[in-house]
Parts: sequence; C-alpha cells; structure tokens
Amino acid sequence: MSRELKIIVRQTTFADIDQIITVNAIGFGIPEIAFKRKHFESQLRTFPEGQVCVEYDGKIIGSCSSLIIDFEDYGEDHRFEDIADDGYIRNHNPNGRHLYGIEVVVHPDYRHMKIGRRLYEARQRICQLFNLESILFGGRLPNYHKYADQFSAKEYAEEVIKKNIYDPVLTFQLSHGFKLRKVLASYLKHDRESLEYASLMEWKNPHYVQPDEALYQRSLPVTFAASQYELSPISSFEDFAIHVENDVQIALEHHAQVIVFPELITLQWLSFKEETIPSKQARAIAEDYENYRSLFHTLAVRYNMNIFAGSTFVKDEGTLKNRAHLFHRNGTVDVQDKLHITIEEERKYGVAPGDELNIFETDFGKVSLMLGYDLQFPEIVRLAVGRGAHWVVVPFAGSTQASALEVERIAKARAIENQIFVVTSSLVGRVPTVSHSKMYHGVTGIYSPLVSQLSTTGVLIESNVSTGDVLVATTDKEVLRRERINGSWSQRRQSLYKASDLEVVHP
Repeated sequence: MSRELKIIVRQTTFADIDQIITVNAIGFGIPEIAFKRKHFESQLRTFPEGQVCVEYDGKIIGSCSSLIIDFEDYGEDHRFEDIADDGYIRNHNPNGRHLYGIEVVVHPDYRHMKIGRRLYEARQRICQLFNLESILFGGRLPNYHKYADQFSAKEYAEEVIKKNIYDPVLTFQLSHGFKLRKVLASYLKHDRESLEYASLMEWKNPHYVQPDEALYQRSLPVTFAASQYELSPISSFEDFAIHVENDVQIALEHHAQVIVFPELITLQWLSFKEETIPSKQARAIAEDYENYRSLFHTLAVRYNMNIFAGSTFVKDEGTLKNRAHLFHRNGTVDVQDKLHITIEEERKYGVAPGDELNIFETDFGKVSLMLGYDLQFPEIVRLAVGRGAHWVVVPFAGSTQASALEVERIAKARAIENQIFVVTSSLVGRVPTVSHSKMYHGVTGIYSPLVSQLSTTGVLIESNVSTGDVLVATTDKEVLRRERINGSWSQRRQSLYKASDLEVVHP
C-alpha cells in the first residue's frame, strides 16, 4: 500500500534550522543573501509565531520569516538591513500595525506544488491573527538585470504589471493580491540579479479592526544607552571627540536610539588647558562651547541618534550656567540649565541656577532632563511627570562616594514613586595632571518602576564597575501607560497637596 504524503504548513522550530539553511542555500543561489543559523535562532527567540515552514515527506521544503513593525517608523525609502535588523529582527514590535516579510524561499524541486502560495497564505493568517493592518515586504526583481539597458527599475516593474514582461517573483506576488507601492533602490546588498532594487509590496488585511485608541495607545519600545564616562588625560579636543564617538558607536552596535553622557563631561578639556584657578577653568571651557555644540550636533545627525550630551559650562549674558543639551537626530537642539546648584558649584566656579524646567518633545515621547543634584528635589520630578514626561534623564558628576550613592538610591526611588524611567549617566575617575582635579564617583543605571513586565527589582541595568562603560537597556512606555491606569500615579489626591502647601517656612 502506497504511503500518503502530506504537506504540512506549521510554525518553525529550532530543530528545523539545519534543513532551512540547506533550502536557503539552494533556493537563493546567492550565499551572501541567505540567512545563517544565528539569524534563524534570533528570529525564533524574538517572534516564533512569525516564522513558518512547509514540511513534506519529513523534509523541510520551504520557509518564510516575518516580524511586526510600525511601518511609519521606517518609511518607504528603507533598506533591508535596517528594517530586518540584519536578519536578527530584534526590532520586532509586538504593538506594531504591520507584518513585514523578510524572507520566502522554496526548494526548486518542489516549486510546482504551490509551496510559495501556502507560505503567503500562512502570512496572511498571521496578519489576521494579530489584527494587523497589512503585510509589507521588499520583493526581489531577479529578471531586472536582463532589461536594465532598456528600462529603469520603476519602468521594468510597470511592464511586469502590464504583463509585457515576466518576473518570477513580482509576477507571483501580483497574482496573490499584493499591490506595488514603490520601487526601492539599494535595498538588498549583493542581490546582483535585481541590481539591488526591490519592489515594495503590500497586502491589506480585509478583516483589520481599528483599535480603540482611547483604550490602547501604541508606542514603540525605546533602547537607551548610558555612558559611564571615565576621565583620562587627553592632549586635544580631537582626542575628546574620538572618546565620545567611540561610545556613540558602541550604543549604535547595540541598536540604541538614545545615548546619555554625564554632567560636566567637558571637564576633561582641562587636560589641555593651562588654567589652574577653578573659576577661570570653568570659563575657559565655556570659551570652547561652539566646539562642543558642533561635535554633538554632527554625531547626532551622522549616527541618527538622539544624544543627551551631558552638560558643559556656558556664558549666558555674562552669567555662568551649567547647561545640559539634547541633540535630536533630526538636527534640532534643546537645552536645560541646572536648577539647583550645589554649594561647591557656586563657590568654586561661580555657577548660577536656571529658572525654568523644560519638557522635551522627542520622536519617542516626552523627556525631562535634570542634572545630578536636581534629582534630590522630589517636587521638580513630580512636576516633570505631571507635564507628561515618561523618562527623566539625569547626567551627573559626583565628587564624593556619598553623592554618587545618593543619586543611585534617589533615582530608584523617583522611578518607583512616579512610575517613570530614570536614566543616569555618571562621570568617573580623574585627570591627575589638572590642578584642583577631584576623583569622580558614580553608578550609571537605567531604572524602572517595580513592574514584572519591566523589572522586579526596578533595575533594568546598572554598572558594577568604577571604570568607563556603556550600558544599554530597552524601555517600554506602553507598559508604563498601562501600569499608571491603576497604579499610585492615578490614585493621587491632588487636593491634599497644592503647590502652596509645599512651601517651607523656616523657623
């Protein structure tokens, strides 16, 4: 009796990876394009429901990989390596609105069995299961190289749509209900047949139900990097720039969208300045403010990263300020003067306090920027959160172990009592060649409320060394939003503590 063979479409498992790698190598024929084991393992760990394979006679003969995104975060002119995280899909967003396909491959010996169609239908089921708005992907144009001397890539795609030219990939996709949105250039490296062009295709989910945004507000997780910046002797501003850029590059390698540097990071400049009197040292730093501003502005735009560049001394109408900066990746700049000045800052440097708390609108949400000592005043943090801040960023420079411990403990408390994220970045070490230099101490960390979906300890990450380091952790505003609905923030009895009631009367 002959054995009946079944085609099984199912979720991929780790045990399938070796066979899928084999199918990829045969199906693509371009080793540089095919995913490797590390990619498939990351995909399964990150979004197992989006990874599908087809089994026939005990063998894997096709597979597809997908992730969920908010397409608006990438835009139409994206590249494969960005939207697919180089195949690792660590940018998968469970709260996104679109399913993005990053791979479909079928063993050439089984293409007559409509395996590709089964995989596309499996993706459509995933899209509907997660109530996603649409499926998108960049499709290869493998026959384009044959017509490149006659048509532009866009014209070629139009000819395929008119059925004047056959393309094995685009023709197949059009026949399964996908629409061409755009032709992408420089999409997939090493795709020589397509000349690195791709067709941006979309299938709209006919069963998509618009969520009630009043009940559920979507937001992307945001990955922060915090620099624990070690002071060391340098001989020029260029040395400083190299040090800073190195930390930005480390943050980028860990897919951070934001990096935070410590308070008074420019104290390192005193290595190559000749001033010995503290008040003159501060003003010598202020003289080079434009170099500071130009450097961080350039890095923010070049690396497409929001940079909280710590703080530096600046002269404002003859008054010395300790001013913090946020350099947005779109090129804009926001500033915040330190509001509470320590006795040492006033006496040693002649720094004057700022008068206004600013809340910064960023491309990921509202942020408050406070410098070290400011965090010790609970009213100012509560005011920032009341104005909509979900993150309080705290660059600080502590010249005693006690001050470093205070910031660490208070940062954790502020995160819990206000149901916010607190990100601290500390200056550590000293420059022994500088007159009046001190040893700086600090614990850099990224803190959250005590929420099981974030951290049961309130610590997302924290330094355990006193040397230079870059710490990275992901924050999720949507978890905070849900937690605040029934948490202590919503239970405040504001009538009991008006601003006037907080005034201190000295005996």
